[in-house]
Amino acid sequence: MFTGLVETIGTVSSLEPLDTSASGGGGTSLTISNCEEILTDAHLGDSIAVNGTCLTVTAFDKTWFKVGVAPETLRRTNLGSLSTNSRVNLERAVLSETRMGGHFVQGHVDTIATILSVTPDSNALVLRLQPRDRGVLRYIVEKGYVTLDGASLTVTKVVDGEEGYFEIMLIAYTQEKIVTASKKVGEDVNVEIDIVGKYVEKSVQSYFAGVGGGDFAILEKMVSRIVDEKLKK
Repeated sequence: MFTGLVETIGTVSSLEPLDTSASGGGGTSLTISNCEEILTDAHLGDSIAVNGTCLTVTAFDKTWFKVGVAPETLRRTNLGSLSTNSRVNLERAVLSETRMGGHFVQGHVDTIATILSVTPDSNALVLRLQPRDRGVLRYIVEKGYVTLDGASLTVTKVVDGEEGYFEIMLIAYTQEKIVTASKKVGEDVNVEIDIVGKYVEKSVQSYFAGVGGGDFAILEKMVSRIVDEKLKK
């Protein structure tokens, strides 16, 4: 589990399509360097989100770490397009005492989205993005959360339909902290939608279908808790 608050930006030092070393496991591996600040408490088997993708550490030293990348991950994310010297957003898995400054992020990428436009608005940047899987738009709502390349961001606009898209705004501070701010029109970002939307949808469907998992009281409590948390902010 992650918060969507990027801790640092690392640099890809290698992407091996067939890593036959013990830490590579005979599959694709990704080695990331220049990230010593998140490796002070690293252990083999730890989870680190790379551009919002939860990956397992298979080897590390003081300034670099290696992760394995499964075929499904390559199909679902933009990690396969990385090359030497590419920069990536990094976040360690949360600790029990971590402040939840972003939102609950699993590190399970739902789809990728293509940047349609980047428009300055004063000192902020407005990014318009179109998801490859348009179906995820039903989970994206204005003023809701979405995770882009591992960064928890607030949705500012949503347009549904076959040509649908959504927009987010990057303030000046965020532009300095995440790689997404430097991406250009036509480039892709990893997208993870807020998992709460999926749970609510399934609960509502189950309730009206009269099948297990459709306890309306539980659904009411979930929605009430979300509203209460929003009102406190």
